[in-house]
Amino acid sequence: MVCKSSLYSISPLDGRYKDQLNEVRSIFSEYAFLKNKLFVEVSWIKNLLNINKILNINYSKKEVFSFLNDIVINFNEADACEIKKIENVIKHDVKAVEYFLRNKLLKNQYFCHIIEYVHFGCTSEDINNISYGLMINEVKKNIFLSFWIKIAKFIKNLSFKYKDISILCRTHGQPATPSTLGKEFFIFYMRIKKQIYQLKKINILAKFNGTTGNYNAHYFAHPEVNWIKISRRFVTSLGLEWNPYTAQNEPHDYIAELFHCIIRFNNILLDLNRDLWMYISFGYFKQKLIDQEVGSSIMPHKINPINFENSEGNIGLANSLMVYMSEKLPISRLQRDLSDSTVLRNIGVAVGYSVLAYSSFLLGLNRITINIKNIDKDLNNNWSILAEPIQTIMKAHRIKNSYEKLKTMTRGKKINKDIIHNFIKNLNLPHDIKMKLLNLTPKNYIGKSSILVENI
Repeated sequence: MVCKSSLYSISPLDGRYKDQLNEVRSIFSEYAFLKNKLFVEVSWIKNLLNINKILNINYSKKEVFSFLNDIVINFNEADACEIKKIENVIKHDVKAVEYFLRNKLLKNQYFCHIIEYVHFGCTSEDINNISYGLMINEVKKNIFLSFWIKIAKFIKNLSFKYKDISILCRTHGQPATPSTLGKEFFIFYMRIKKQIYQLKKINILAKFNGTTGNYNAHYFAHPEVNWIKISRRFVTSLGLEWNPYTAQNEPHDYIAELFHCIIRFNNILLDLNRDLWMYISFGYFKQKLIDQEVGSSIMPHKINPINFENSEGNIGLANSLMVYMSEKLPISRLQRDLSDSTVLRNIGVAVGYSVLAYSSFLLGLNRITINIKNIDKDLNNNWSILAEPIQTIMKAHRIKNSYEKLKTMTRGKKINKDIIHNFIKNLNLPHDIKMKLLNLTPKNYIGKSSILVENI
């Protein structure tokens, strides 16, 4: 049975989550890949025609360029299907694009004399690596940077909004020295900001130098042409950085670098997802109630933190793919093997899972509101954390065995305000220092948390 319904999709990216990934699909679908390959082939012909005095090609620039541009501009699904039909016969994806373009030119007798310059001097990887470079460059700018900046701004705003909200911290899962909610958000903002800076610095490379990277065919046919200069000009004209030293394939080191940066960002977001999940379980955050939604199939009361859970799961899938790709893609036997081909075709899958993770995370952030009552209750139930400042003051005033005395009093015991205050009152300390300690509470023992956020 043949059915176009997304219910029959193998991947949830093209099924369950299809409508959330239209932008990714527009960049990394098979259709988009074919259009990019056609664009590169056409751009190369135009580049050759611009040196027609050397190549002695007789043509009308305006008419030919207009015709070639229209082939790309008017490219549609029927054209893509035609290329796939050719590929099914000849079993070669790039050659199918070349034949498609040649057939377009053959329909107009005026352009017959330039047909042999289609794919001139090229190996398939010349076309493919630039096509991937164009797609990766677009996804870097319009998806990753766009999402990352949006996430960073959201977190930064929360940092300032909650910079004075004291919270009980937990180290090893146990009550620990307080901070402010804003400061804890701000840590993630600064980590994300660094990755945005790193991502912007990563250049997308491409090569265009023939079968084994030496311009052999180019110079054999036209030794009078400076093909190295033309290659550089052609690649950079497409918005990519020229890689002059390669074998047949561009070695993909930049893709590994890009993926490592994305993995670092994703892990930072994963860290924050899990923290927010924990804060929700503590009751520090409430989730906005949507009447029509169901949290559990049997427990009607539940509002689950599903957005942060979905984000976490999709980050895991994205990172798994990118870890493998970043290890696999830079490795190729001798001058070329094709084991990278099927791997490269899954870049869009890794991007898709990342996008789902980012969208879910932002949706989750939009649905949480702070619960001051529970935050303050947690602080008030943990007066034992003041053992840290008390024993530090005692040490500063040369009171022996300060740490041990606080350990004996607090470790593994339920401590409240009265117990802490009685201990302070019996210390051999100046009156002003005792008052300083007596005015200390779990809520106001926050160090410079607020100021650290303000200073930025």
